[in-house]
Amino acid sequence: MSRPSSAGPGANKPCSKPPPPQPQHAPAPAVPPAAATISAAGPGSSAVPAAAAVISGPGGGGAGPVSPQHHELTSLFECPVCFDYVLPPILQCQAGHLVCNQCRQKLSCCPTCRGALTPSIRNLAMEKVASAVLFPCKYATTGCSLTLHHTEKPEHEDICEYRPYSCPCPGASCKWQGSLEAVMSHLMHAHKSITTLQGEDIVFLATDINLPGAVDWVMMQSCFGHHFMLVLEKQEKYEGHQQFFAIVLLIGTRKQAENFAYRLELNGNRRRLTWEATPRSIHDGVAAAIMNSDCLVFDTAIAHLFADNGNLGINVTISTCCP
Repeated sequence: MSRPSSAGPGANKPCSKPPPPQPQHAPAPAVPPAAATISAAGPGSSAVPAAAAVISGPGGGGAGPVSPQHHELTSLFECPVCFDYVLPPILQCQAGHLVCNQCRQKLSCCPTCRGALTPSIRNLAMEKVASAVLFPCKYATTGCSLTLHHTEKPEHEDICEYRPYSCPCPGASCKWQGSLEAVMSHLMHAHKSITTLQGEDIVFLATDINLPGAVDWVMMQSCFGHHFMLVLEKQEKYEGHQQFFAIVLLIGTRKQAENFAYRLELNGNRRRLTWEATPRSIHDGVAAAIMNSDCLVFDTAIAHLFADNGNLGINVTISTCCP
């Protein structure tokens, strides 16, 4: 469900969150904590050059400059539509032109010669060549220098540090993507209702935690020259069992996140509940952490033990790790 934006800074109101024919084979120390009330964020045929860089199989990936001969070889696999690489299984048109499988599903004719794409003809020779070369990561233009076997390429690109960053705010309503350097600017302009507190010790106060349905609360914490996003989500991970999930994200890379630790603490009525961990990079997001319960998790009954008139305060401490 959609998430409308929360109310003004410092006084937020939570909102509810909103399934071919068979191919023919071609031959060939602490200061007093700050506090804020946080609202929920509302819900051509190919010929192979004689000179080529080859590898023995998966696991041969590496980094470094690519020779002109290797670039010439990999360019033979470029899809004429999306300019990504055509990787096995490799299908060709009747004239021998290649197009990647993703684009092929959207086409009715060959983009190179306008000939028929059916019947499907598999190019076994090019598949063998593809298995003997290393392909650049699709994010090479933004800084990734890795070259990989085609079987390793998709998995790497899913977690590549050079892939675009998505908006870290919970929910699916914001589709923004951009560089790490642009994340804070995006948050300040597109999500103005998010409160930011300064200092390594703060109090994250979530209001109206008894609201029904899926709800989330978000705020920012700035310290040690970095920005951290604090997220509290209320959802049914298991049907009929509502739980709260609290986590801290770093507006930064995974490597940067390893330099910090955070502590979340519920404290009151002579009870204490504490969680300590390394912040996650916003590249990883909160979904995987919630799925694996790799965060502070507590149910509504525990929340009520620490809540005061439907408001829940979480003490948040950010610290640096010893080298």
